Amino acid sequence: MVNTVTITVPGTTSNVGPGFDCLGAALTLRNDFKFTPLQGEPECQIAVLGMEPGVIPGGRSQSIKLDSSNLVYQSFLKCYEYLEQSPPGVQIDMQVRVPFSRGLGSSATAIVGGLVGANALAGSPLTQDELVKLAIAIEGHPDNVVPALQGGCRLAATDAAGDWTICDVNWHPDVVPVVAIPDFEVSTEEARRILPKEYSRADAIFNMAHLGLLLRGLETGREDWIRSALQDRIHQPYRQSLITGFEAVQSAAIAAGAYGLVISGAGPTLLALTNPANASTVAIALSTAWNQQGISVQTKILQVDPQGAVVV
Repeated sequence: MVNTVTITVPGTTSNVGPGFDCLGAALTLRNDFKFTPLQGEPECQIAVLGMEPGVIPGGRSQSIKLDSSNLVYQSFLKCYEYLEQSPPGVQIDMQVRVPFSRGLGSSATAIVGGLVGANALAGSPLTQDELVKLAIAIEGHPDNVVPALQGGCRLAATDAAGDWTICDVNWHPDVVPVVAIPDFEVSTEEARRILPKEYSRADAIFNMAHLGLLLRGLETGREDWIRSALQDRIHQPYRQSLITGFEAVQSAAIAAGAYGLVISGAGPTLLALTNPANASTVAIALSTAWNQQGISVQTKILQVDPQGAVVV
């Protein structure tokens, strides 16, 4: 067994408009997880540094404490359970940069960090396919954990047997993601609850067409295709009501040169896609529009990270 490993995992944006629960991209914003085996110590010791030192990344609730209920540690245990091995006691040190409960894949970094860290300590017996399967089983859907694990932009679908097929999606370098992270949270559970249980045939066809167009737009960088493709009828019309000032921020982003504005994950972070020349202007517009609603916001001009989880 190695003495210590550090896993760095990218945050993600998911859905990207019409790609509900199946499309996601890794972003240049990372959490780091250091795993040190303990001898004759408690089962786990956890320390958190960074943006929100009192909150566990991916903890799903601010009431989660620094104990064995932590999602990183629970994912660590799932790996050893899959390997049919007894887990070692472990010290987990986290450097947090992906904000908690904001729609940027914090829980995915926790799941992937725990799985990859355990696999590394065990001598890396698991394949990427096995790690993907475990990560999706823990998270429940693939759109965040797959790009967090593998990097880039990824589309996930099941085959006839129900197994996951992962497709890499080319993301043109002239398509720049700009995120606006407000100082409030949206509960993932509430964001799920607010969605209808059934959709019309027209809405299903609409989203299929726009997802296909979005994939081509991201690949080619064609502005007109992306502008049209970012429309959605599955989740955004319902979740907008949970995000204060959404329409004002959307209008400001488009006026500043964004191709469109979508909800990142379950929100409340909003994702604008634009070109390199307009990225700074769009970031300022996002911040100004939300400030005018009385909401503090942090904006970041990011890139799609081609690397997923990395063992340092």
